[in-house]
Amino acid sequence: MPHPQTKIHRMSELIEPIGTVTFSEVPNEGFLALGMRNYWDGYFAGRAAPLGSAPAEVVHAVFYNFAEGEVARHIPWVWGKTTPQEAIAVRERGSAAALRQRIGQLADAPDLVRITDLATRAAVSAPTEGRALYAGLRTLAVPEEPIARLWHAATLLREHRGDGHNAALLAHGVGGTEAHVLLALALGMRAEEFGRLHHLPKAQLAAVLDGLRGRGLVDAAGGFTDSGRATRQLVEALTDDLAAPAYDVLSPDELDELIAGLEPIADAVEAADD
Repeated sequence: MPHPQTKIHRMSELIEPIGTVTFSEVPNEGFLALGMRNYWDGYFAGRAAPLGSAPAEVVHAVFYNFAEGEVARHIPWVWGKTTPQEAIAVRERGSAAALRQRIGQLADAPDLVRITDLATRAAVSAPTEGRALYAGLRTLAVPEEPIARLWHAATLLREHRGDGHNAALLAHGVGGTEAHVLLALALGMRAEEFGRLHHLPKAQLAAVLDGLRGRGLVDAAGGFTDSGRATRQLVEALTDDLAAPAYDVLSPDELDELIAGLEPIADAVEAADD
């Protein structure tokens, strides 16, 4: 029997804060120490490293949701300062340190190894077909240290889901920048207020909004239409469906145990970030 979609979605909510510690200050400092010019150099070096020294065009296609030309400002420049192998090591080391900082005493909880083992079983069991970034991550060695392994498992599950999310967006004809507009609206923000959009030239963002209006997804005021809201819901539902195979290896009781074990960890990360 497949797991309920509500539990698959709950897993996405729990792995997100754990996996995204990789984009925080401690890993960023590690990349700056290698000679990166700014946060985004480190972001692209660390996240793209499992793809090897792939050209900007490939990284742009795999990451999907960056505006045209954004990746090329960093790739391949970063590979003149570091190698993919070194970037992977710096990312893992900094992310594990950041996660340990955020969860405090939970890092030494008696059930941490058990929860990490369950997460890792799921993380290395999903199909790789059509999942370029997840497949790249699967080629990396799984860390032995529990905190690093938990971060690694969360990252695998997050990028597996992300690869599926890109497929869901494509299936519904939603481009990468358009996806950010729809996310902004779902969060109750105007597109130009959203962090991944506000830096775009006004004419470029206006063209994206005009395209969404032309398809009936955004209204004249720049808000959701009923069709836009429904499209986003369909994308999210398909994303959950495509993420589900990662958890087939776990029994219903094991998935419940994993959710219960991750909840205080994810809560601690979010509280520390707040």
